[in-house]
Amino acid sequence: MRPDYLIVGSGLSALAFGALMAHAGKRVQILEAHSAPGGYGQTFGYRHGEDEYRFNAQFHYVWNCGSQETVGLFLRKLGLEVDVTFERLDPQGFDRMRMPGYALDIPNDWDLLATRLAELFPKDVDKCCAFLDEVRGVEKEIDELPPPPRGLRIIPRLYKMRRLIRHRNATLQRVFDQFELPLEAQTLLALQWPDFMLPPNKLSFFAWVSLFAGYMGGAYYPTRHFEHVIDSLVEHIRENGGEVRLGHRATAFERNDGRVTGVTVEEVDDDGIATGAVHRFEGKEVIANIDPRRVAEMLGPEHFSGKVLKQLGYEYSASNFMAYCVVEGIDLRDHGFGRSNLFHTDEPDLNLAFEAMVERGDYSKPSFAVTVPTLLTEDRADCPPGKQIIEFLTVADYERFKNLRFSKPKKYGEAKRAIFDSMLDVVEREYVPKLHEHIVFKMLGSPTTNERYVNSPRGNSYGSAMTPTNMGASRLTWRSSVPGLYFCNATSGYAGFAGTIWTGSKLYEQLSGDAFL
Repeated sequence: MRPDYLIVGSGLSALAFGALMAHAGKRVQILEAHSAPGGYGQTFGYRHGEDEYRFNAQFHYVWNCGSQETVGLFLRKLGLEVDVTFERLDPQGFDRMRMPGYALDIPNDWDLLATRLAELFPKDVDKCCAFLDEVRGVEKEIDELPPPPRGLRIIPRLYKMRRLIRHRNATLQRVFDQFELPLEAQTLLALQWPDFMLPPNKLSFFAWVSLFAGYMGGAYYPTRHFEHVIDSLVEHIRENGGEVRLGHRATAFERNDGRVTGVTVEEVDDDGIATGAVHRFEGKEVIANIDPRRVAEMLGPEHFSGKVLKQLGYEYSASNFMAYCVVEGIDLRDHGFGRSNLFHTDEPDLNLAFEAMVERGDYSKPSFAVTVPTLLTEDRADCPPGKQIIEFLTVADYERFKNLRFSKPKKYGEAKRAIFDSMLDVVEREYVPKLHEHIVFKMLGSPTTNERYVNSPRGNSYGSAMTPTNMGASRLTWRSSVPGLYFCNATSGYAGFAGTIWTGSKLYEQLSGDAFL
């Protein structure tokens, strides 16, 4: 029997959609090329000697997990709110922003944030407060937008949307400049740039507001790590009659009488090597969780409308460099780490920092993030007792690493080590002296690592880049324009943990008529 929904890819938005449909009694079948479900939400293990470590592919912390927020409502809809829970990061400072001469801890309190900025920039108090007021105003207007498709329903509300209209094409940098914030204040407020993989002069102001305000409402980490979240969704799908098949890579989408009816897949091993077995799967409706541009390439661009083809011309987000490390003989809580994340920059201008790292491969003044997932929860399933996992994240250029990996493998390894060493030097100088002496394991991932293990085109971190163009009202949506085919991923919705759950949930609402968010 054909499933009601054949889902290609098992990223978080696909699992959210699939779990909701299975819960509603629909027959769901998910095909995933990788050996583990979850996309960037997946967890991978690595055995080192007698020890086994568990690392998440990219996530660090999330938002919108309150009982009346997106993630909380989603879990309650599935009846998983008791089993899948989250720990709140430090409300007094969930993000620690650091640069030479300045330190700002971001709290879950707008007034306290304003006070801290005033203490750092006493001559610019009015400017900082005016900027924060504008951010809160934009957040309110975004929250009051009618759900898509908006159409004529938005016209009566235009008078309440003056900020959205004013900043509709704005970058974060443009709004910083409008309010004449000092450079150092700009940098401290924008140091979450690894959450976007864009600097202020390219980042959509709306994208920044949505995430910054979301975290201001509460920053969270899964009580039992991200692996439990993904496993719970997969188990829920299977318990409700659905199927999740791993090691099945889509090679073509099938059409019949102008309608997408299924996919052709090849079986692949854990390394992504085809084993020779080829199958065809059909579904009453086909949900594409993989990159929409790849879908168009496999199906043929001639089958899509001109509007969608234009929307498919998006720019991919930048890629990242990850360092997964394990330390022993040290407690990172003694050095300020705990239920918070650290963001550091040696270059006070984030636009220059980003340009140096991406365009020139220059990490002499790095900007990066550090997290210690072991300390974000009481659950110690990620590593053995007496050890802690610490991870480093920064931006990296895909083309540079692709060329090195395939033409100069030795220099590829050297390039990865050089980036890690630059960040480690800063951490040892500013936060944890002689940290390298306590590192008992490290694994370095580049943009090509992302492409290999998460099937992310060009190793992109968030689908389409979160520029004003890509985040505007004319961006790609779930509508593919091809009958029987629907898009469901970060590019056709929104990126991040809460964003992708929202994306899958909203597609469920559109196709089922059951609105719960």
